[in-house]
Amino acid sequence: MIIVGCGPTGAMLAAELRLHDVRVLVLERETEPTSMVRIVGLHVRTIELMAMRGLLDRLHEHGRRRPAAGFFAAIAAPPPPGLDTAHPYLLGIPQPVVVRLLEEHATGIGAQVRHGTQVVGLDQDGVGVGVTLADGHRLRARYLVGCDGGRSTVRKLLGVGFPGEPARTETLMGEMAVGVSPEEIAATLAGLGRLDRRFSLTPFGDGACRVVVPAAGVTDRAVPPTIDEVRQRLRAVAGTDFGVHSPRWLSRFGDATRLADAYRVGRVLLAGDAAHVHPPIGGQGLNLGVQDAVNLGWKLAGQVRGWAPATLLDTYQDERRPVAADVLDNTRAQTELLSDGPGAQAVRRLLTELVAFDAVNRHLTEKITAIGVRYDLGPGPDLLGRRLRDIEVRAGRLYDRLRHGRGLLLDRTGRLGVAGWADRVDHLTDPTAALDAPCVLLRPDGHVAWVGGDQADLDDHLTRWFGRPTG
Repeated sequence: MIIVGCGPTGAMLAAELRLHDVRVLVLERETEPTSMVRIVGLHVRTIELMAMRGLLDRLHEHGRRRPAAGFFAAIAAPPPPGLDTAHPYLLGIPQPVVVRLLEEHATGIGAQVRHGTQVVGLDQDGVGVGVTLADGHRLRARYLVGCDGGRSTVRKLLGVGFPGEPARTETLMGEMAVGVSPEEIAATLAGLGRLDRRFSLTPFGDGACRVVVPAAGVTDRAVPPTIDEVRQRLRAVAGTDFGVHSPRWLSRFGDATRLADAYRVGRVLLAGDAAHVHPPIGGQGLNLGVQDAVNLGWKLAGQVRGWAPATLLDTYQDERRPVAADVLDNTRAQTELLSDGPGAQAVRRLLTELVAFDAVNRHLTEKITAIGVRYDLGPGPDLLGRRLRDIEVRAGRLYDRLRHGRGLLLDRTGRLGVAGWADRVDHLTDPTAALDAPCVLLRPDGHVAWVGGDQADLDDHLTRWFGRPTG
């Protein structure tokens, strides 16, 4: 297996494949990790996945928790009561730390990562994919996944369309020293009245600030902003540049919104920003990519290992592309709600009233945090296709039982079995009284694949998701 790109999506996918003993080579164009210490927020579903793979404690060491609330268009809201999770918080953490920990996790279980390696060509046939590198070398693998970002080389080489809307606005962001005290900053901001919602200046307490300020127009994202450009925009928006100097890092981002026409072309697949880009409002981007990786990993491993049903790999696009389309829609909506137009502000005031209702608040929180995702697996109870929260089970927690990326049958009847699939699916009898169903079959990504109590029906669903029985 070859993965192009060792960001959060690529590193997570590499680790998922290694759980199934698939040989993995990750090709990363950059020679060194980025120096941009951008803080990202891990939402509830991603936190659950990290707990599911035994990574959460390491992330907690570097992150800061805050309640899971007020994500939608920055409309203030309390945490919704009764959120269906054992992890009702957001974890703020530097993105380079996430990438480092995930890469260490992947290489620690056998993945290989080559930094400073650029892909410039690819071709495929019925049995594999050929890759041409910038230095002229050729590599070959059975499958390849492009996790190489919004400007994905893999997607372009495939010729996959990337329709959507180009950026209409652009925002500058960075961390830098300031020439005034936090008290002067607070006093200046308080005296300015209503400002652009995309503007913020947050002191760190060490003489530095994180600055976010609207750009004057839309330019090439590949061209980093300068400190002079930041100063000019601060003066235009806030009337002063606060004496900013000595930037630690600077970047720009736009509100382009695009979705790949296809997530798979033969033996080449796309994941993360290579498949979808959208404004960063709500902080869903990194989370969406990691969730792509966990959905894809076990399915692709099953294909490589030879046990996957013929249709299993196609379910990756069937399940994940609609989720991305929903994220694109909610970020479009949030972008409008952040604009200064009178119509948008009227809708924002109305939505602020509606968020006071617990059901609305919960719905929007579940949407942003992705715990409301339900895959369409056909007719059945509401639990079918949803992820199961981390409930208590016999001798521990549910997510600890999913650490190795295998399926899991939770059997309250004690009458069912997975004998023909024991190399792919674990069996836990009398799991917990908290499970409101006789038996539940979980996929390796924690989503419910079947609910019932009949062995023949279970066998059909085991075959659907884990292939034919052995032995």
